[in-house]
Order: sequence, then structure tokens, then C-alpha cells
Amino acid sequence: MTTSLTAPAGPLTAPRIATKRPTGPLIAAGFLALVVLAAVCAPLLAPYAPDRIDLSSSLAGTGRAHLLGTDASGQDLLSRVLYGARTSLIAPLLLLTLAAVIGVTLGTVAAWRGGWVDTLLSRVTDVMYAFPGLLFVVLIIAVFGAGITTSVLALGLAFAPTIAKYTRSVALAERAKPYIDAYRVQGMGGARICARHLVPNLGRAIAGYLVVLFGEALMSLATLSYLGFGTQPPSSDWGLMVQEGQAAVVQGALLPAMVPGCAVAAVVVAFNVAGVWAADRLSAKG
Repeated sequence: MTTSLTAPAGPLTAPRIATKRPTGPLIAAGFLALVVLAAVCAPLLAPYAPDRIDLSSSLAGTGRAHLLGTDASGQDLLSRVLYGARTSLIAPLLLLTLAAVIGVTLGTVAAWRGGWVDTLLSRVTDVMYAFPGLLFVVLIIAVFGAGITTSVLALGLAFAPTIAKYTRSVALAERAKPYIDAYRVQGMGGARICARHLVPNLGRAIAGYLVVLFGEALMSLATLSYLGFGTQPPSSDWGLMVQEGQAAVVQGALLPAMVPGCAVAAVVVAFNVAGVWAADRLSAKG
């Protein structure tokens, strides 16, 4: 009689469990990486200067000379979109940096101090929420004048209450952890605890939230440029390009408005997809 011996399933013989990779976020992240690379290498990739006017090629369609066509002034749309990516990506980054500095500071102070300080800051942010954000931005621009700098500052102030409320919520949970009391027992001051331990431990959650807000910030700046409050000619900002190309739609030329409009939509969607995924992963690691 023969006996067959079968080794028990162990760490070396256990079947592998296939992990499904998030295809959508990876595609979105890859696309955004290409957009950033194209913006950095715009002088090398653009076939023409973004402000080169050629009236003989006005509203030309796609072809070997102009891959994405031209606008009413004969400017190459591909070149303008490549150069415009710089403003369209850097401006939201500066906007969110300003909003994060203000919002994280207010949210951390409110969560740490509590009491009347928390109540006062919460009421201030509630008032900011009650006031329409676009109207607030337009009022600031009306006082200080149109331009990309004013738009970034105005939207930075408009985004700050949102970040402050989110920071307060996560800071309250972090403040209740035992290590905070341990540092207090050691005689460490509140400002030092917040600066050296509390805020750094909130970094992952706040960074993930800012990635999600990036697409909204980009869309807001593009909207202001489209309305004439943001970047001014001869900039190649995508929102301004849509506004300038709108008149050509009446003449049957869709490319001057559609090309930058599709660029805005694609980048915003990509940031939303990649941002939600990144926020989930950063929160899970936190």
C-alpha cells in the first residue's frame, strides 16, 4: 500500500492573491505627469512662439503646419496650449499654498484652543461660507484690479475657510491622542506641540485634501480668466483662450475654443480621479 504525503499549505505554498491595480487613477496620474512634462518642456515642444501672429493662417484647421489649428490671429493653438499649461498649473499651486497657510493656521488654533476662540473662528468661517465665493472674489478684483496676482490672492482667501474647517476636524481627532498629553506632561508649550508634532502629523490628510482641491482651483482660475478678471492678453492661459476663441464659433471654427476647453476639462477630471485616490491612500497611511 502506498501512501502519498502532501505538504500542508504554508507561507511558501499558499496561492498568491491577485491584487487589482487601480487603472483609472494610474492613467490619470500618468496623464498629469505628461501635462507637467509638456509644460516644463514647452519651449522645446512648441512648433511656434505662442505670440506669433500670422493673419494668413487665421482660423486654419488641423494639418501638418498646425496640428491643432490656429485662432483668429493665426496663432498656433498647440503652442499656446503648451505654454498656457504653465500658468494654468502654477497659479492653482500658489493659490492653494496661500489658502493652506491661512486655513491650516486657523483650523489648528481653533482645535487647540477651543472655547471662545473656536467659536469665534467657526463663526468667521460660517460667514465666509454664507457669502457667495465668486461674488467675494469679484469684489476684491473690483477694488484691486484684474490680473492673475489679484485672482490668486482673492481665491486663496476664498478657499481658506474650507481648508480651515477640514483642518479643525482632523486636528480635533489628533489632539485627543495620548502623545499630546505626554508632551504636555513633559512641560512642552502648546505652540511648540502644534508646530513640531500636531501639524506634521496632519500633513498626510491635508496634502490629500489639497490634491482634491487642485482641480477646483484650476477651474476657478480658468473661469475668472474667461470672465476677463484673471490673466490678461496676450497670455496663453487656457481660460482666456476659451474666451478669445468664443467669437470664432459663430464663423464655424470650433478649435480655438474647444482645444483649450478640452485641456481644462481633461486636467480637472484627471486631478479629481487621481486626487481622490491619493487622498484615500494618504489617509489610510496616516
